Amino acid sequence: MHRIISPVLTCGLVIGVATSAAATAPETRIVLIAGAVSHPSGQHEFNAGCILLARALNEHSKLAVQVDVVRNGWPEDESIFDNARAVVIYSDGNDRHPTKGHEETLDAMVDRGMGVMCMHYGVEVPAGPRGKYFKKWIGGHYEGGFSCNPHWTAPLEPHAEHPIANGVPMFSANDEWYYNMRFAKPKTALDILTSTPTRDRINRYIHWTPAGEKKLGTRQTLMWAVERPDGGRGVGFTGGHWHRNWAIDDFRRIALNAMVWTAGMEVPGGGVTSLCVTEAQLNENLDPKQKMIHISLPSDADLNQPVAAAVKFRWPGGPRR
Repeated sequence: MHRIISPVLTCGLVIGVATSAAATAPETRIVLIAGAVSHPSGQHEFNAGCILLARALNEHSKLAVQVDVVRNGWPEDESIFDNARAVVIYSDGNDRHPTKGHEETLDAMVDRGMGVMCMHYGVEVPAGPRGKYFKKWIGGHYEGGFSCNPHWTAPLEPHAEHPIANGVPMFSANDEWYYNMRFAKPKTALDILTSTPTRDRINRYIHWTPAGEKKLGTRQTLMWAVERPDGGRGVGFTGGHWHRNWAIDDFRRIALNAMVWTAGMEVPGGGVTSLCVTEAQLNENLDPKQKMIHISLPSDADLNQPVAAAVKFRWPGGPRR
């Protein structure tokens, strides 16, 4: 595990972090923790994804922010959290979650007002003490045997009145969108992104559950936010399986908005805009895996077309696709 401070790379041009007075004198620090190597190439690219998102924030001329990235898990030197306003965790979950064994450390930072955001598999921890922490930190979590994780093309509806949705219209993306989260009771989190899973929108499942089956055809929460009594903020975002989706402007913007909001900053009225992500940039900083692939920009099917109708698909009891 080691710390990096990413240079700014925009559409192939290295221009350095110091793009403005705001960038040279940052007022707000955010730490991104990228999980260890996971899944085949192009999936769960935590290190590459965190570096890409950190660059987008560090290069923003109107945000007084400094974003540092910790690669491959919990930092060996916890001083990186000094004066940080938020930690964003993009990683595997359960026993591979970076917070495992560090719950008390993070909880103490939360009690001082630290914001916490978890993305994709990083929202999953077991029920019990670890789940209780997540209900406190971000308002809820994915619980195995209760929540489910199909791959589907979700037409996404942002909460138009919440700052995290600033500049983000309705859009669609094909991802492994988890749903049926285990929220705190009473529910403390506000829905930020919602969609309705249906059989014709789902093209693959990994862990199907009776609860997931029951919730087909009902509106589900795919991103949520909580303002905690300690004054801090928390966000859960279930997308982020496919690395290519960071090239979708609205997909990237709502995640950047959420990071800024989690850190207690004001989200710009039009959202956190960033320059285009090129195909070359998608293929930077990928984890070394057994079979490396070249990642292409998202296609129309990844953006807005249900894909299940074109494939033979069997539900629980049949083989996986």
